Amino acid sequence: MTAYSKHYNAIVVGIGAMGSATCYQLARRNKRVLGLERFDIPHDLGSSHGYTRIIRLAYYEHPSYVALLRRAYELWADIERTTGEQLLYRTGSLDCGPADSWVFKGSLQSCVEYDLPHEVLTGAQVSERYPGYRLPRENLAVFQPDGGFLVPERGTVAYVEAAHALGAEIHGREALLGWEPWGDAVRVFTDRDEYTADALVFTAGGWNQNVLPFLRGLAVPERQVLAWLQPTRPELFRPERFPVFNCLVPEGRYYGFPVFAVPGFKFGRYHHFEETGEAETLSREAFREDEEVLRDFAARYFPDGAGPTMILKACLFTNTPDRHFLIDLHPDHPQVSFAAGFSGHGYKFASVIGEIMADLAERQATRHDVSLFNLARFTGQVSQLHQQKVDMLARGAWSPAAHGPEHPLYRHAGRGEVPGGALGRPHDRRRPPADGSQTVGGRWPAGGGHSSADPRYWTDADVKPFW
Repeated sequence: MTAYSKHYNAIVVGIGAMGSATCYQLARRNKRVLGLERFDIPHDLGSSHGYTRIIRLAYYEHPSYVALLRRAYELWADIERTTGEQLLYRTGSLDCGPADSWVFKGSLQSCVEYDLPHEVLTGAQVSERYPGYRLPRENLAVFQPDGGFLVPERGTVAYVEAAHALGAEIHGREALLGWEPWGDAVRVFTDRDEYTADALVFTAGGWNQNVLPFLRGLAVPERQVLAWLQPTRPELFRPERFPVFNCLVPEGRYYGFPVFAVPGFKFGRYHHFEETGEAETLSREAFREDEEVLRDFAARYFPDGAGPTMILKACLFTNTPDRHFLIDLHPDHPQVSFAAGFSGHGYKFASVIGEIMADLAERQATRHDVSLFNLARFTGQVSQLHQQKVDMLARGAWSPAAHGPEHPLYRHAGRGEVPGGALGRPHDRRRPPADGSQTVGGRWPAGGGHSSADPRYWTDADVKPFW
């Protein structure tokens, strides 16, 4: 093998949902790309398996996700056309909870703000329309017809095969041992070989913190368990009669799917038993206590779905402290980018994350607004990706109309206020930075305080978790 044959425009580490889509997006731009996966392709040890994954436009986590979701839907349709395989199934989605709950109100807010078609139903109306459901009658639900599910294993395979067809080189069973900067490029070491590349992309899920130490404590693996129970009335749990759901009940927040691909009505409890640890050591076994808490939920709210257990399966969430994603350039080496911490709600975005990561690998910038997902909100280390916007704001040179969609991060810039981050609420800030420095750009914004665009000075009140 010649020296040139081991040099690539980009190397992608981790070929699950995000990594496979990134390989495809780079390959379609005529980039020489190498994908590296330590396990099989696909595999069931991470976060990209389980037969079905929810996709929904009504997004209670925050309305700013909706713009990315619209592009995600377009790109899922694109890969379906490319491969001739259906990957997205529309069943409608239900976001349910008490009338004053953040699940119901957040979902409704996103529908109203983005003019999404939707209906508001009581728990009783949900049960009348979809008899598999037995939610509390007084609860409210947002029904959004574009919701449904994706098929994750087939999604990974589709992206890998489409990338192969465009010349991408993808290796399974090849573990990363280390990497280092190599001038403006990178050198990568695996248990099989050594490579160089102009850009390096990390999409390694729960293993990201092992190769990017600054993510330790910020992208934390968590064990999650799903159950598939055989319905006693299976006709009520078919895709045409059973929308996917997210629901908040006194026992916790749960999500679920119709019967598809394998026997059983599938559902899980978000953050199950809150068991965190290393991706290598968290148990992938499912136990009787896992089954009991899930069966109790089904018996209460989906009694016709609470028949014999068909499957119990564990997977990984990788959580950030505020449950919003981490998508950024390495703070010291901009030729390195990462997508991490999808916190149990990231799979549906895989198609557009692939486009974003290809942008970052190709030109260290992206057409998409990923301000909410910057690393600096936790570490204070502003990457080149976001520094450009910070500098422009400090000079008064940024405007949403000229440079991209308005985002909560920039909505209050230049008025002595801090953006509301996840909730879009301004906070008056009239104190200087703790380190005594001036703001980026060397001047205070009008009204005192400091530039609201500089995430080094955000506080816990500025970017809030949504659960």
